[in-house]
Amino acid sequence: MDLNPIMLAAGAEIMRIYATDFTVVTKEDASPVTAADQRAEAIILAGLKHLAPGIPVIAEEEAAAGRFPTTAGTFFLVDPLDGTKEFISKNGEFTVNIALIENGKPVLGAVFAPALNKIYWGAVGKGAFMAEVVEGKIGEARPIHVRAPEAGLIAVGSRSHGGAETQTYLEAFTVADFVAAGSSLKFCLIAEGVADIYPRMGRTMEWDTAAGDAVLRAAGGRVETLDGQPLSYGKRFQDTDGDYANPHFVAFGHSSIRK
Repeated sequence: MDLNPIMLAAGAEIMRIYATDFTVVTKEDASPVTAADQRAEAIILAGLKHLAPGIPVIAEEEAAAGRFPTTAGTFFLVDPLDGTKEFISKNGEFTVNIALIENGKPVLGAVFAPALNKIYWGAVGKGAFMAEVVEGKIGEARPIHVRAPEAGLIAVGSRSHGGAETQTYLEAFTVADFVAAGSSLKFCLIAEGVADIYPRMGRTMEWDTAAGDAVLRAAGGRVETLDGQPLSYGKRFQDTDGDYANPHFVAFGHSSIRK
């Protein structure tokens, strides 16, 4: 299943709006949204309906409006513009995210950073890849894999969300450097062997993480909750949080990295 044509179409629309004096609206959960989020989601929903008409889609803006399709074991998770704050600040670190979930696991995912001209994709059992995007066309695919760190770890964290809890967690490791990045690019940096660990001690939603999680797993990494369990998807009717909300988690690269 090739998600990349849909990713490119959504990214092109995002970049068209990025070049304008767009308006920012605050949603009920206090998060920002722009026309780019909405237009990109419409393109993705139409594309997935054509590509895989029998598979339901959970998408961020649809969810914000209270529209949740009935899902079974297989469904898509979509974040049409992950890193809206980065989009608004125009630092380029925002992404388009699409993931396929099967029985609670992200088995296929794609992450496109249109302002950076980079696209990542991967499928469990088939590997992970990245490529440059030039004039709307994907260049040569390069296989990517997590690295085996020889000395201290390179930690990556949120550009817009951080805190003391993250720093406390990292004290258990020998960290040589810390890199700040926006959106799901943090997962991709680990997947391509640029970073090693990404602790997230703040609230996220499944559509924020699923695509990057899929790419990282395909590249040999893992994403775990703080009790060491794989981060799962399709979490509805939770006692402690809302539908599709994630607990705190840590993304790891090489298997040698352990708490």
